[in-house]
Amino acid sequence: MTDLKLYDPFEKMQFSDDFCFLCGTTITNEQRTPVFAGWLQQKYNLQNKELLLLDKSVTTFSELTIPCCDNCHTSHIIPLENEVEQAAEKGLAGLQALEKQKLFQWIGKMYYGTLVTELIKEADPLIRPEYAVSENPKMLGKFRSFFQVLQSLRVPMVFSDFIPSSLFLLEVNPAEDELPFEYQDELTTMAFSIKLGPVVIVCTLLDNGIISRALGRMYRLTQGQQLHPIQVAEFKARAFYAAYIFNVVPEYFIRPVKPEDDHLVIDSIIDDVTNEVFNPWEVTAYAHMLEEMLKPWNIREKEILQNPQQTISFLVDDSGAFKSIDKLELKK
Repeated sequence: MTDLKLYDPFEKMQFSDDFCFLCGTTITNEQRTPVFAGWLQQKYNLQNKELLLLDKSVTTFSELTIPCCDNCHTSHIIPLENEVEQAAEKGLAGLQALEKQKLFQWIGKMYYGTLVTELIKEADPLIRPEYAVSENPKMLGKFRSFFQVLQSLRVPMVFSDFIPSSLFLLEVNPAEDELPFEYQDELTTMAFSIKLGPVVIVCTLLDNGIISRALGRMYRLTQGQQLHPIQVAEFKARAFYAAYIFNVVPEYFIRPVKPEDDHLVIDSIIDDVTNEVFNPWEVTAYAHMLEEMLKPWNIREKEILQNPQQTISFLVDDSGAFKSIDKLELKK
């Protein structure tokens, strides 16, 4: 019989090396799984690359592991990583063919693995973070909702008419790009991007696909195009800023389970009556986000806001049409 019981570590703030992050089983300190899979580390030579955590401590990709029981590791994590690895070997087409729910789980595992690391370290930080995650009830509620649907990794789930995230797959022109791997996440807004060779995956978690609809026209313009890295940076800025102004947290409900059921069916509602789905889009605030993404090109806010009413764009021209690479005017 399939175990359909969900685990809730947030109820007792059960974040330590003694409990499996995915099912809550008591484990030993040796039972762990990498946040970034071994195949990723080997393919992109990440083992010794450094990551800075919120308490200002430094770890490496190979050291970033989370507590995980043997069953979850072998039955759920490894099969998922194998599927994504095989899809990634086929490039953009392979990742596009992968089930969206699988991509959500894969990205969610890396995002949540980083979050769990931060929560465990908050018990004994190197330097106490200015804003401790564990002391923010609103954020904890958001993370709790996210973990509820992330357990689709372990507990068979069918989402009734949605996927809990927005996913965007972009292709970079290899003639314009030499960066094999890049990773970026924003813990509080749940925005995430990862670059695997010529493919960039941008994901906003826990929005039930609303951001993908909001950015639908812009995303459609990118499809079938090999983008310049600066165009990818702009798209990421738009997605990350949309996650920043996203103002609601979806609620998830499990339909009543019958004895013969072998999966959970999840419904979701979003309170868009008492809350605006998005806070207002502010040009200056978006310009700050875009400036951050455009740092490799040394493009600053003054240039981004040459027209105070509309930020500079490398993706679209004044008529709203896609701006091809050969028409881009970039600083040398």
